[in-house]
Amino acid sequence: MQRRVFLRDGALALVTIGLSPSFLRRAVLAQLPRSRQGKVLICLFQRGAADALNMVVPFGDHAYYDLRPSIAIATPGAGGGNGLRAIDLDGFFGLHPSLAPLAPLYHQGMLAPIHAVGSPSSTRSHFDAQDYMESGTPDVKSTPAGWLNRLLAVRGTCQECDTPAGTPPSPFRAVSMTSQMPRMLEGAESVIAMSSLGEFTVRTSATSVDRLEALYRTGEADLVHGAGRDMFEAVKVLRSANPMRYAAERAADYPRSIFGSRLREIAQLIKSNVGLEIAFADVGGWDTHVNQGGATGLLASRFDDFARAVAAFVTDLGDRMQDVLIVTMSEFGRMARQNGNGGTDHGHAGAMFVIGGAVHGARVHGRWPGLQPEQLHEGRDLALTTDFRSVFSEIVSKHLGAGSLDAIFPGYADDRSGWLGLL
Repeated sequence: MQRRVFLRDGALALVTIGLSPSFLRRAVLAQLPRSRQGKVLICLFQRGAADALNMVVPFGDHAYYDLRPSIAIATPGAGGGNGLRAIDLDGFFGLHPSLAPLAPLYHQGMLAPIHAVGSPSSTRSHFDAQDYMESGTPDVKSTPAGWLNRLLAVRGTCQECDTPAGTPPSPFRAVSMTSQMPRMLEGAESVIAMSSLGEFTVRTSATSVDRLEALYRTGEADLVHGAGRDMFEAVKVLRSANPMRYAAERAADYPRSIFGSRLREIAQLIKSNVGLEIAFADVGGWDTHVNQGGATGLLASRFDDFARAVAAFVTDLGDRMQDVLIVTMSEFGRMARQNGNGGTDHGHAGAMFVIGGAVHGARVHGRWPGLQPEQLHEGRDLALTTDFRSVFSEIVSKHLGAGSLDAIFPGYADDRSGWLGLL
């Protein structure tokens, strides 16, 4: 390690003693630009393997009902009009009824579901599959950084923000609303991880910040003092945003859940113009081996919270969604056939949502492989027809203007013919 890097990072470590370092993983050596917000990418991870077949329901494939006699979602028009049936998208696919808050986004052209998408790895391990998706290198465990961190390195500073030439990136360029740094954002580029804006600002009260800042008021040219001063600048910006009094716009109603709160705070960061470019949040509870349920039950409850949070976020941001893109993901899907416990076991391909003002929505993307016995992966799972790296590559290239895709996804051919036309 170079002496300058050691001094800088050492200073940041000293400054964050008493400032709850578990909520602030790293901060960059930079003055905070108050700028027009540029493009933003938000990655939402459904940890535990969300059931793609009950998420985006292939009601037009009759084998779906043969495989799931008690947990399948009824076809549109069936069920006596009680709302417990698939929400028709295109005559073949439908949304789970608990995903109803997302249906208007689909018909407005802002939501693009992708089916039969995921990792080419055959692993059924949550740990390995999540690692492969977050590192962007399936079946390679030695990758040192996550693909979002490599994206930060390749993209450089924000080229769209109204900041003077040569201005360093904001400390809030990349933020993970998690208590620990996710694998996807690990790497050399500086990233902040915090479980909530409220806990961050409460634990860094004005008095404690002012007292510590007084220690850094001398030696202005000293690198150590500079690092501390810039840390305080980041803290003050969050405090001035006053997250405890944030009011969502357009009557957006976020669910009172951890996931809802984290999306609400990402919206606040975007509207505060702190230079956010990448945000990450995850939500668990998708490993439905037992009592999964169909139109109601455990999985339906998870879908309800997820959909209401995302829909509220889109409503809250309004026209800003033209510059914001959300991509959802899960490490793999579930087995096509329900098990003996009214649930589903670990599978292969899954489903993703891409949401934003510039999305080619109102259609389900990806090639449907079918659910007949001879069409299933290993005779049991939805087969993969779209590599998740194809989706991520198109997004970072078209939405964020990133080049050097081979540096972001090493070992993956830059074959744009496989792109789905999402944007």
